[in-house]
Amino acid sequence: MRLIEEAEGALEDARSAHQPVVRDLSVCTPTFDRQTLTREMPAAIVNGEMFLQYQPKVHVREQQISSAEALVRWQHPKRGLILPGDFITVAEQAQQIAALTLWTLDEVIRDQKILATDGHDLTIFINISGQLLSDKDFVEATCAKIHNCGAKIGFEITETAVIRDPECAIANLQIFADRGIVIASDDYGAGLSSLAYLKQLPARELKIDKMFVLQLTSSNRDPLIVRSTIDLAHALDMEVTAEGVETQAAMALLSVMGCDMVQGYLISRPISIDAFRRFLHEYRARPAEDARQSMFKRPATFWKSA
Repeated sequence: MRLIEEAEGALEDARSAHQPVVRDLSVCTPTFDRQTLTREMPAAIVNGEMFLQYQPKVHVREQQISSAEALVRWQHPKRGLILPGDFITVAEQAQQIAALTLWTLDEVIRDQKILATDGHDLTIFINISGQLLSDKDFVEATCAKIHNCGAKIGFEITETAVIRDPECAIANLQIFADRGIVIASDDYGAGLSSLAYLKQLPARELKIDKMFVLQLTSSNRDPLIVRSTIDLAHALDMEVTAEGVETQAAMALLSVMGCDMVQGYLISRPISIDAFRRFLHEYRARPAEDARQSMFKRPATFWKSA
């Protein structure tokens, strides 16, 4: 996972700098980093070192921006940008994951109000750690925050998050679902995906892991897996989102397969709230007849300010 995140980070840096970027992972000392980040995590949340980026999801048939995923980033004053793969587990071990997630929820609620003033009524999804699905205080605090403001929030949950304490996790997810929070099964297919787990989860969306989508047009088996997963999700009354959509060919194939939503660099990389607002404004202003062509083409100037 860290290797993938580092590769994606290097790709983003290369696109911004318009030159090759090399990252030497051997120069870092994970043990030292983990211990240091554990000590620095509480202050980082309080001091505003954390920030959010948003990655939109497009509804394939309607050709509309249907929702977005909020992704947490850590801009360390000395270490620079720290990737989620390096600090989320730190937050869990330091017992800071609840504070970080509640901070994320507050930021999302604030940004969602900004989007509403622009005329955009979007559900924003947040990734939820497995630790929090058995945390009664977190569940109560989350429900209170969302009830008081009427925000449209979704939670993305991996199967490993539920496996830690299935009975408690499913019960709390049901509480969230009963309060209008959309539950999405994230990274489906990446682990030991269980039909028993899928049957019990009160999910309205299933996200196919990008490891299958990236090989969609170059593999014989991946299209079969993706198509069967889409059919299974639809049979369970769930919509399907394909992650990691980067090419028009993959987009076309997913459309033929009946995939409901797509997310990936073909549409947009994760971007700041200001860039996301511009993204939505440009999409809304496009000529109707150019919907399929224009929505996947971003000018270079757009990404420079993202």
